[in-house]
Amino acid sequence: MAEAHQAVAFQFTVTPEGIDLQLSHQALTEIYLSGLRSWKKKLIRLKNGVITGVYPASPSSWLFVVIAILATMYMRSDPSMGLIAKIQEHLPVSQSLSAQCQTVVSAVLFSTLLWFSLIFTMRMCLKQLLSYHHWMFEQRGKMSNTTKVWVALVRIFSGRQPLLYSYQGSLPNQPVPAVKDTVKRYLESVRPLMTPDEFERMTSLATQFESSLGNRLQWYLKLKALWASNYVSDWWEEYIYLRGRSPIMVNSNYYGMDFLYVTPTPIQAARAGNTLHAFLMYRRKLNREELKPVSTVIPLCAAQCERMFNTTRTPGEETDTVQHWQDSDYVAVYHRGRYFRLRMYSSSRPLSPREIESQLQRILDDPSPPSLGEEKLGALTAGDRIPWAKARKEYFSLGVNKRSLDCIEKAAFFVTLDDDEQGMMGEDPAASLDRYAKSLLHGKCYDRWFDKSFSVVIYKNGKIGLNAEHSWADAPVVAHLWEYVLATDSFQLGYNEEGHCKGEVDASLPRPQRLSWDITPECQEQISQSLAVAQALADDVDFHVFSFRDFGKGRIKKCRISPDAYIQLALQLAYYRDRGMFCLTYEASMTRLFREGRTETVRSCSNESCAFIKALEGGEGVEVCRRLLRQASEKHQNLYKHAMTGAGIDRHLFCLYVVSKYLGVDSPFLKEVLSEPWHLSTSQTPVQQVELFDMVNHPEYISCGGGFGPVADDGYGVSYIIMGENMMNFHISCKHSCPQTVSTTDRSTGRFFAPHVHT
Repeated sequence: MAEAHQAVAFQFTVTPEGIDLQLSHQALTEIYLSGLRSWKKKLIRLKNGVITGVYPASPSSWLFVVIAILATMYMRSDPSMGLIAKIQEHLPVSQSLSAQCQTVVSAVLFSTLLWFSLIFTMRMCLKQLLSYHHWMFEQRGKMSNTTKVWVALVRIFSGRQPLLYSYQGSLPNQPVPAVKDTVKRYLESVRPLMTPDEFERMTSLATQFESSLGNRLQWYLKLKALWASNYVSDWWEEYIYLRGRSPIMVNSNYYGMDFLYVTPTPIQAARAGNTLHAFLMYRRKLNREELKPVSTVIPLCAAQCERMFNTTRTPGEETDTVQHWQDSDYVAVYHRGRYFRLRMYSSSRPLSPREIESQLQRILDDPSPPSLGEEKLGALTAGDRIPWAKARKEYFSLGVNKRSLDCIEKAAFFVTLDDDEQGMMGEDPAASLDRYAKSLLHGKCYDRWFDKSFSVVIYKNGKIGLNAEHSWADAPVVAHLWEYVLATDSFQLGYNEEGHCKGEVDASLPRPQRLSWDITPECQEQISQSLAVAQALADDVDFHVFSFRDFGKGRIKKCRISPDAYIQLALQLAYYRDRGMFCLTYEASMTRLFREGRTETVRSCSNESCAFIKALEGGEGVEVCRRLLRQASEKHQNLYKHAMTGAGIDRHLFCLYVVSKYLGVDSPFLKEVLSEPWHLSTSQTPVQQVELFDMVNHPEYISCGGGFGPVADDGYGVSYIIMGENMMNFHISCKHSCPQTVSTTDRSTGRFFAPHVHT
């Protein structure tokens, strides 16, 4: 094969005349350019490391300090108060330098120490400033004098033109709440869900825990908080994600959709060309730290971005691990049961969209059949983790299988060229959206590589989507990437009149490399077993996606109510109408105001929300319902703000539980709290880069957002995205096996799950 010959830098043969050595100039050139690209990236990382390391100062400020000190000394003044003379006395090279040189060297050393001291002081000041969260609880439009001063100081100490990771060293650590505060908030959250007897019993358990074991566990937790960057995140990643032994498909992975109404081109390879090139553009910005730090009023932690590309989840028998590589110049591509390695660079430059399109078209046109056992190999990543870990160790640790598996795992990301057509289409667009969602969530259970940090799916009709693994990052981080890709594809790269990518093609590009496998009958049997487990899980998922266009956040905000709080109350009302009861409700909130922060739980079902729903369903007057609606909305906003600022309930209790397990002690209170099922799990996908989309002139370029599978077998998963002023998209999941849940209107019973509350 041509690509195999091009991969060899030299060949030699032994003849009677001696050894005949043949060098491949093209291969050596590629090796040289690849090394050059690698060194350029190392230099960029080194430069950015220096800039980030001295932030909020700049490297040039060192020269300013040195010149200032030397100038004051020239004016016969000693700004060091004798320290420069002390340094001069202890210079190890004092005998070989003149007195004047010794003075200059000592002054430079003093200036450098002073510069580092100033940087440390500025960083500590900025860290203290970023620990102030009272601004979040102030009434909108009414800023206190304290907050005004705080805003001014943050601007002064923040420096100019920060890189992506510039704020990382200045972000505060996540605080550990007091045990009594967490217990109090927990009891308040479960009060509307329990009978008086149940609540009295739980109060007794909580009081006993608070007065005895809780203080002991808290001491260890505070010790960890002093030592670690974040007292939650590492345990959360390990015990919630990596130690889970059930399939990550549906249960953990989530997806993102394409534009709802627009497909920029119906040509599969062309759409893939622009999409993959946009991913490379984003990765280039990420590596160079040219992305602006995401911020609300203050910057958010960007640590999760570090493992976005070149990352995979590796299965283990007890726990999985997340592996990340510094660089990868290719992507792994799946099409019709075959795996390919597609290089994304040529002569150290990224391939143009037109070149990527051409390379992918070669894959699409390749008539070769899958090798034995290759077609459904990806099912191993969709099934239970222990069988996959054992199979990986037994069948993929040596030879050609190891080389091919390494190629997939070390790829920048995974790409599936899907033969199906998806999107909102046909005579029943609602049902087509549901099929689209299920396809992105689990596909055929073998045509995605669920262990990769994310897999891009390109459909036959030009629609695209994304499936992301959850352990390395949360949905907002992936959503930021996805927004950039969608906008860059349509508004920056574009297509020609025929629907192909723009640009020219280098005809000398080597063909994509087909990966080889040697799948034994025993391994094929394990693949079949994993596929059976995954297929049963996928078939059980009931999914519904719909757009709510009766009104949007514009109308809700006119009523001076938080759109997110309004939607959460609508979901509570829908569940109450569906089941005739309230349930423990999970809403994901971020804690990225803190270093290495991830998420916290907002317990949306509150006393206030229940009071409003009971009044509304009980036929109370309009004014009473409006008052209770406003109270419930304000309560929800307050809960959300507490969660964001480290005063949530569930992560603290989770960490206390982990400590108790390390110490080998049992807590009936913690055990019962952590065993409570979340029958309604919800999450909002925020639009973070509004400037990339023109909702006024191009309202059709609207992403449908993304979704996830149900958390509980008898519960619902609801993801929603608020688009513009007049639209909200919902992704609702549950399981067919539960007779009490249904994602959409059930024609046989008339039951429904659709959030609709009139303003």
